[in-house]
Amino acid sequence: MITILDNVLDKDDLKLIHDSLDRGQFYDGAETAGWAAKSVKKNKQWYAEPDLEAELSNTVTRKLVAHPQFSTTTYAKRIAPFLFSESSCSGGYGDHIDDALMGAESIFRADLSCTVFLSDPESYSGGELVFSIGAETLRYKLKAGQAIIYPSTTLHRVEPVTEGVRKVGIIWLESFIRSAEKREILNDLDLARRNIMSTQGKNAAFDQISKSHANLLRLWAET
Repeated sequence: MITILDNVLDKDDLKLIHDSLDRGQFYDGAETAGWAAKSVKKNKQWYAEPDLEAELSNTVTRKLVAHPQFSTTTYAKRIAPFLFSESSCSGGYGDHIDDALMGAESIFRADLSCTVFLSDPESYSGGELVFSIGAETLRYKLKAGQAIIYPSTTLHRVEPVTEGVRKVGIIWLESFIRSAEKREILNDLDLARRNIMSTQGKNAAFDQISKSHANLLRLWAET
């Protein structure tokens, strides 16, 4: 399931983030790529003083986690620190799969990936985030402040940026619900009960769906 989150960041948030990025530098992203990705990773990765890196990552993470759709889309158990990348001058990231296991001191399973868009789509050409799902190809170029969450198992790429500069923040998450299919079922149930509450109020149908949602979460969650 691919989910788009609107209004994760507002204009003030974006200004703060870009000001913070200006205080660091972007370096060749291939330096941190795995052996299979080095040949297709043509973007740059942001580095700064450790305190600034942690502060910026925490700021964007708080905004993302506070979004009303985030918890029921991800059921996040662990969240990696944000990485910030830049693509320009025909830079991008060819077809790849995100690593299954991530982290250094504490290893976690990457179930979900999330890209937060930081640049206005009109400010650069190319740079679409493209997913290959079976015979289907899905392309996304979101507004600054929007985020997209997708299974880390998905083959995806970032098209070359031919004009302008594309900046994004990227994180990976381990979910209490390992299965993408089960997460989708839980999300559908949550949306259904929220719709009932907003249109009909708390009634028997709401209670039955809430019971099923809670009991499936209890049955499927990996703690």
